[in-house]
Amino acid sequence: MLLKFLAAFLLVLGFATAEDPYRFFNWNVTYGDIYPLGVRQQGILINGQFPGPEIYSVTNDNLIINVHNSLPEPFLISWNGVQQRRNSYQDGVYGTTCPIPPGKNFTYTLQVKDQIGSFYYFPSLAFHKAAGGFGAIKILSSARIPVPFPDPAGDYSILIGDWYKTDHKILKGILDRGHRLPFPDGIIINGHGPNGTYFTFDQGKTYRLRISNVGLQNSLNFRIQGHKLKLVEVEGTHTIQTTYDSLDIHVGQSYSVLVTADQAPQDYYIAVSTRFTSQVLTSTAVFHYSNSARQVSGPIPAGPTTQTGWSLSQALSIRTNLTASGPRPNPQGSYHYGLVNVSRTIKLESSAAQVSGKQRYAVNSVSFIPADTPLKLADYFKMVGFLKLEASQITPLAKRCTLTLQSWVLISEPLWRLCFRTMRTFCRAGTWMDTPFGLLEWMEANGHQQAETNTTLEMQSQEAPPRFIPSHGQLYT
Repeated sequence: MLLKFLAAFLLVLGFATAEDPYRFFNWNVTYGDIYPLGVRQQGILINGQFPGPEIYSVTNDNLIINVHNSLPEPFLISWNGVQQRRNSYQDGVYGTTCPIPPGKNFTYTLQVKDQIGSFYYFPSLAFHKAAGGFGAIKILSSARIPVPFPDPAGDYSILIGDWYKTDHKILKGILDRGHRLPFPDGIIINGHGPNGTYFTFDQGKTYRLRISNVGLQNSLNFRIQGHKLKLVEVEGTHTIQTTYDSLDIHVGQSYSVLVTADQAPQDYYIAVSTRFTSQVLTSTAVFHYSNSARQVSGPIPAGPTTQTGWSLSQALSIRTNLTASGPRPNPQGSYHYGLVNVSRTIKLESSAAQVSGKQRYAVNSVSFIPADTPLKLADYFKMVGFLKLEASQITPLAKRCTLTLQSWVLISEPLWRLCFRTMRTFCRAGTWMDTPFGLLEWMEANGHQQAETNTTLEMQSQEAPPRFIPSHGQLYT
């Protein structure tokens, strides 16, 4: 009896102390010919692929990604939305990580600890994102954690984004000469132009689509001819399952929807079009039934165009599913953030301006400039004077845009409130968006490179989808 007890105890102890699984990736980054809009371009390939290979993982997996830079210039990859818990130096943006020199390699060591959801990676330096180098990231729930919907028959990643036929170095030069980017030449879906890719579905079955906007500047509307989209997850958070005819997906965002192939067996359009632009660009892919009796036909389904109120209302309709489990068995609503008093309010206002003759983007009139030493290294070695804490205003000021390193010190503050106002066209220019943020939720400074010294600060709240702010700040907690 004692032996049986000891055996059972050791078995349980083994499970309790077992190390989380490892997944290994070996990538070679090169230039190569690509034809996303039918014209030969120099693109950035990972292991010869454009877009790059998909990262498939499960909650708590350790990801060991060895990146060889075979480009003639420095290179970095950032992991959009992946939580870097106590290892933000792995994040792959200029302020936290040293660039990988030409001909050298760097091994990223990430753990998707207590994470689920749909994300993507992208290059964060030198406007490389305009040449490719991006790919999808899937983090599946552990088998023992319930998911608030049945297992889908299939799981597709769909990367959408605006695209230019112009070389990324020329586009970067346009910004550096003080001009804004021109209107894009088209929209790509998984690296292809109109009807260049298709997805196969069995009639009567339900599939999961993970859609990420990996573009440079345009919000995009996603829809499927004759089919509904049931939103179930936004970047690692299960949502209340709401059905939409179409979804606005802004730059940097990733949405996960369920789609049931419940129509007549034929092919249908997947349509993606620009939002808030006077000229509307549209691209298509094919929603293919495996028993299809007819090719795609008819008019491409129309979507919203310049209606900012429509987009804002849709964003505000997205709510966290508080009764569903996240990456742990605890329901997402069990932490009761709403019962914690807000201890601080930070107001951020985005703007665009010329600084030293270059086109730059700012938050509270401050635009990012890279440090001589990556901030995380300087912090680790306790270097003095590399960053003035609380260097940024917590409320916007009417002043000229300057270049510096922004920081907000958030010490022992369990819940703080972020108010965001854009001075551009999205979210009703001049209107404050007021959203509470909990420091127990993840916070990432991921780079969406719109100009050489510009990245994107991203945060996720409990009650609304992330807001995307075109600048770069350093958060200290």
